[in-house]
Amino acid sequence: MRQVLNVKLAQQLSLTPQLQQSIRLLQLSTLELNQELESLMTENPLLEREDPDLETLPVALNGATHDEPAATGAEAPPAESSDGNETDFDWFVDDAPAGARYDDGDESEYPQQAAENCSLYEHLMEQLGMTRLPERDKNVVHTLIAALDENGYLSQSLEEIADMLPAELEIELEELQIGLRHLQNFDPVGVGARNLAECLALQLSALPAATPLRALAIDIVQDHLDTLAARDFVRLKRQLRCDDESLRRAQQLIKSLNPHPGSAYGASDTRYIVPDIIVSKSKDSWIATLNPDAMPRLRINHMYAQILQSKVHPPCAQMSVQLQEARWLIKSVQQRFETILRVAQAIVERQRHFFDHGDVAMRPLVLREIAQTLDLHESTVSRVTTQKFMTTPRGILELKYFFGSHVSTEAGGACSATAIRALMKQLVSAENCKKPLSDAKISKILGEQGIVVARRTIAKYRESLNLPPMSMRRAL
Repeated sequence: MRQVLNVKLAQQLSLTPQLQQSIRLLQLSTLELNQELESLMTENPLLEREDPDLETLPVALNGATHDEPAATGAEAPPAESSDGNETDFDWFVDDAPAGARYDDGDESEYPQQAAENCSLYEHLMEQLGMTRLPERDKNVVHTLIAALDENGYLSQSLEEIADMLPAELEIELEELQIGLRHLQNFDPVGVGARNLAECLALQLSALPAATPLRALAIDIVQDHLDTLAARDFVRLKRQLRCDDESLRRAQQLIKSLNPHPGSAYGASDTRYIVPDIIVSKSKDSWIATLNPDAMPRLRINHMYAQILQSKVHPPCAQMSVQLQEARWLIKSVQQRFETILRVAQAIVERQRHFFDHGDVAMRPLVLREIAQTLDLHESTVSRVTTQKFMTTPRGILELKYFFGSHVSTEAGGACSATAIRALMKQLVSAENCKKPLSDAKISKILGEQGIVVARRTIAKYRESLNLPPMSMRRAL
């Protein structure tokens, strides 16, 4: 076999670590960005946050003070606000004077802690401890409490629980039944139920006896809950021998109950949103500006910068590398917010009718249109609009909200899916509850307005809006 040596010239795209970091910072949400910065500041002592309480410190040009090396090689141009005036984002500030301290009193030393949510188990055990039941009965109730799910239901049967208990305890099924009755008297009302019908019946039974139509509501949840769920009101009236008004009021009473009594307890999965952009109206135009509370204020550590600049001590190679990394990170964060602002302003200009009139005026928009306008790659626009939010007079919205599919109109134009969903909500909210609109009827009404939408598309949009089908929207 003959060996041959060939020379080949080819181009290959290689992402530098700095570019990879810029791309990563761009796709992070504001909360994720702050977590990432905290991690980087832990690893790099030359990078630190500016103290937001120090408002009187002089602004440094391009991250450098009179005795600190510049963070970048060239002066960063001042950002321009949407009204044409130059605005200084104040990304870099000098350090506080030596020995400066700001004492806010004792409260700063002992920050307030958020109260921990009480779990359903703890709430019930606290009530059990205050009862005067014998110790054996308390142990039985404790066993039942431990078997409850997060909604407060007893998903296992009493027979299954009895089989799981050690034989030497000699706990009979009758004791478990008595313990369950004790448990079902605890707060929240409805806890310890074995199914939805029992849960609702327990809550109705706890109401005052003089509550109007309580007996009829109990009869419905115990024996006719499936018929009520199917909204077969004709059959219900025939079985219960009641009129429309009585059935309507009993239904309203049932709807006021809580089908998940235990859901109010335990840790809640709260997700906080920090808007990156603030949209406001100036005269006849809508303007996007950066949210100052969302922008992290970073700087180079003053003390370490002086050490690197000092001629007495030779510079440390590791600190020099960290200084370059800190400078690049500060520049990347600044570029991140500048890119978000450019994309947000382009979106606002194209969706100005939405801000004036709401969802029905949303125009079709794709990522490619914004990318071509701003001379950016489509993937960059995708990263910018993901998990980035703007606060507007119409609520806090993700930038992705302004993009979506569209359908054709008879006039040859296009209508956005958001506008179609808004029209559907208007039609459903104004429909006759006794004769709700079917998907085919909604499709026909939109067709009469020049918007051609298939029935299956209407069904898909209806499900995305969490609107029940026609049969489930029917009322008395």
